[in-house]
Amino acid sequence: MQKQRSKRYRAAAALIDSQKKYPLAEAVQILKTLPAVKFDQTVTLSFKLGVDPKQSDQMVRGTCPLPNGSGKNVRVLVFATGQAAEAAKEAGAEFVGFEDLIKKVTSGFADFDVAIATPAAMAEVRKLGRVLGPRGLMPNPKTGTVTDDTAKAVKEVKAGRVEFKLDKNGNVAVPVGKFSFESGSLVENGSAVIDAVVKARPATAKGSFVHAITLTATMCPGLSVDAAPYLKN
Repeated sequence: MQKQRSKRYRAAAALIDSQKKYPLAEAVQILKTLPAVKFDQTVTLSFKLGVDPKQSDQMVRGTCPLPNGSGKNVRVLVFATGQAAEAAKEAGAEFVGFEDLIKKVTSGFADFDVAIATPAAMAEVRKLGRVLGPRGLMPNPKTGTVTDDTAKAVKEVKAGRVEFKLDKNGNVAVPVGKFSFESGSLVENGSAVIDAVVKARPATAKGSFVHAITLTATMCPGLSVDAAPYLKN
């Protein structure tokens, strides 16, 4: 049974040409004119990629610093001891510890958005795989969340560094800011994200890599974005 869309959603959809691929700047401008809701929506770019998610050598994942931040208050948890723990606290991490935090997370604590760990802590943190893995929170060297420089990692995620990872359907979704952002800020953030995803193409990927890009906000219909300017290489 097809979901009945709201009057506001249908009015927004009427302003979008579903057959057109918009330049990113134009897509952002149109998105900003769509009927508003009562909260500050998250703006997201979604990618349909030409890879096989079942093949481990075709995994697409990485990070991207957003030039204008994410607009989100990111709560950071750091597994560390000694100087690395102190540095994380000074950098603004909300939760810092080691054995005590591992026990707390094992017991169900989940009030954080990013987990960071030092390489030395990972021997124990790996045991949290069943807890952190399904939520996409397991620290990973490829995303800069396993590091001895905990202060730098905390500052980067607080400033608006976003992570992206291929899902089981071959899609990647990345937040690029809030609806309240200026259009130019969303365009800059969006361009940075598209470049980062394109550069994350696996060496084993065959043929066309980016099949489709869609710009949307939490309660809005999507706009198809023209990927051509980002695929000239």
